[in-house]
Amino acid sequence: MTGLARESDTALEPVRTALRAAAEKQASGLRDDASSQASALLDAARAEAAGMLAAAATEGEAAAAAEAALRSARARRQAHELVLAQRSSLRLELHRRVREAAAGLTSDPRYAELVTRLTDQCRELLGPDAVVSESSEGGVVAEAGSRRLDLSLPILAGMTMDSMPEVRELWTR
Repeated sequence: MTGLARESDTALEPVRTALRAAAEKQASGLRDDASSQASALLDAARAEAAGMLAAAATEGEAAAAAEAALRSARARRQAHELVLAQRSSLRLELHRRVREAAAGLTSDPRYAELVTRLTDQCRELLGPDAVVSESSEGGVVAEAGSRRLDLSLPILAGMTMDSMPEVRELWTR
């Protein structure tokens, strides 16, 4: 210490002890306060982190549900498009086969009678002056002025097929 006399040193000892005790008490109080504040900050940080984690989990679940709904809708749409494409393909194939079968009627022994009946039908609908000619695909085509009537075999086969309820049901289900 300083150059004080020994008696002063002894006399000041209780003051030093009191100052040290007061400083230790104050340091202990500061340490306790700091510890309490640190504990409170940690608790608050943990609570905030738990809240953020819960919010993130909720947002993640919502995003996952939305993504799942989107994927499900996309899969349903693709499946529906596939079904429609397949139906269309089958319908075109059925039309092709029906037209082929109708074209085969030209070699049937009853074909001449059919052409006669179709010609009579044309004249009945367009009048007796209608010009009726045989179609290259089978059947007949008639014209009377600006009016034209196509009773060729492919047209008649397509109309017959389209008028059948059981065939229409194949495409509307």
